[in-house]
Amino acid sequence: MNDHFTDERDSYGRLLVDREVWRQASTLAAAGELTARWLEGKSEYQAGTLAPTFDDETRSIAGQLADINRSGLFTKESQPGRAPDTGNAQREYVTGFCSAESARRLLQLSSQTEFVAVAHAPGEMSSASIPVTLDGDGVVTVLGTSETPIESDQIRDWAEESNETLALLLADSWYIEVLDPVWGRNQRLLPAILEALRSVPDGF
Repeated sequence: MNDHFTDERDSYGRLLVDREVWRQASTLAAAGELTARWLEGKSEYQAGTLAPTFDDETRSIAGQLADINRSGLFTKESQPGRAPDTGNAQREYVTGFCSAESARRLLQLSSQTEFVAVAHAPGEMSSASIPVTLDGDGVVTVLGTSETPIESDQIRDWAEESNETLALLLADSWYIEVLDPVWGRNQRLLPAILEALRSVPDGF
């Protein structure tokens, strides 16, 4: 591999050399490990993220997200909580792809804790609107919609970002969204998610 390719970036500023390892990621565990490395600043390419690094607000939760990715949830989106008095209120949340057993354990958070979990089965087209980000009185971000690639163009997009094997695996995986219903609260949701994931027996 020559130095020129090593330094080459795509139109979003992502390092192409870091993209090459995504070509070999064919399991959720592999995708989770690559995501953890990106969150630790060891990579400048993250499949499905059109920027070389994460945004500033993720910095405070990056370490916990890395642990979650190494524990069975390949995360797609997340945000920390932000107090309503800032004018831009946020509920802390995490979304991602996982196995059926991991989804079951995370879904139990809705029945055993105050946290809210929404699980989407493979191939399920579902849509809801749970507000998680406000700008003043306006709703900016909602959860409740399945993000699992179902249609051929979605699968193609994921294949281009990673590889076809992973894209098809994501289409056959559970997609789950977990949020803290308390606006602005942090430090409770992510440890609960990690504990739930670590309770999944090996092989599931």
